[in-house]
Amino acid sequence: MDGSADKETIAELRERIQNLEERNVRLMEDLQTAESDKRYSDGELYRLQKDLTRLRNEMERIKSPPLIVATLRDVLPDNRVVVKSSTGPDFVVAVSEYCPREDLIAGSRVALNKQTLAVMSVLPTPFDPAVSDAEIMEKPTVTYDDIGGLKTQMLELREAVEDPLLRPELYAKVGIEPPKGVLLVGPPGTGKTLMAKAVANATNATFIRMVGSELVQKYIGEGARLVRELFDLAKEKAPSIIFIDELDSVGAKRLDVTTSGDREVQRTLMQLLAELDGFTPMSDVKIIGATNRPDILDDALLRPGRFDRIIDVGLPDTDARAEIFRIHISHMSVEGDISPKRLADITDGASGAEIKSICTEAGMLAIRDNRDTVNYDDFLHAKTKVLEAGRNKVKQVPAAMFG
Repeated sequence: MDGSADKETIAELRERIQNLEERNVRLMEDLQTAESDKRYSDGELYRLQKDLTRLRNEMERIKSPPLIVATLRDVLPDNRVVVKSSTGPDFVVAVSEYCPREDLIAGSRVALNKQTLAVMSVLPTPFDPAVSDAEIMEKPTVTYDDIGGLKTQMLELREAVEDPLLRPELYAKVGIEPPKGVLLVGPPGTGKTLMAKAVANATNATFIRMVGSELVQKYIGEGARLVRELFDLAKEKAPSIIFIDELDSVGAKRLDVTTSGDREVQRTLMQLLAELDGFTPMSDVKIIGATNRPDILDDALLRPGRFDRIIDVGLPDTDARAEIFRIHISHMSVEGDISPKRLADITDGASGAEIKSICTEAGMLAIRDNRDTVNYDDFLHAKTKVLEAGRNKVKQVPAAMFG
């Protein structure tokens, strides 16, 4: 009897031990799960605390009082400055300790505290969107090899614009000041804009292009301000090239009998003259102007010291036309050996733009016939369409009136 009782006791103990071990395993799994949940909760708490701090800072920033924009007039020695507020009067105010003193320059824009009018920070110089958009961010892809028939003109332009930017020491050795500006004159389509792009490509300079008509504004002083900001941007981005196309729209001769609009154009012109002939040296800023109406330009623009070199970009002669055809044909799939000289002989009086249009039209005629090469007949038909048909005056037919 005792032996059977002992066996039952041992079996019960083993069963209890097995139950305890299984329970221990389950408790260990629950512990691990609880620890994982705790780590996740700690991470979420840290993230939410960061979001709370960020939102509190944003709320404080939004609730902070607005700042007043003013212009710095003078810097006084006792850590005070003279500012002109946007409302009109001048104030002598203190400067915040967080504002670097070396940034306090007369004429700069500053932000003032609304209550104390203390200078809180110096604001960057603003540029009109029309001026900022005039900067060509991508470097022009046009090179000197893409321009034909203008070797003499390109040489004069490179001497006046490229050499002072790339080799200024040559002018210092000779003892002369480099030209300030170059004026390109000639009929439309002769390559004036193309020349400016090629120089910008060769010099790696900031290329700022502005059409003259964009400088003419409606309100008094707006055009002059645009001209001033245009040159300020060029000086900030120096070395730079300012290319003003259609200069005659803002640089026409000043007349005695004028309207209010003409007087505003004249104010813009006078600001342009002041920038070209200013006291501040602009050795690393070059101005290129282009116009097809040099006869109406104001004499003050044409005098030496402003546009020092005037380059005549006329219609190409036979050799120049052949060179332009050779450049365009080199990029085309042509049938046989098409002579650029032969094409130049039959396109007397054509400009560079018209020659490019002839090549484009010849390619389109080949595509119309489902061909992948251009033949000589395509160039003949393109020449007839571009030159002869394009130069004929279109007769205006009166519109029929409704009865």
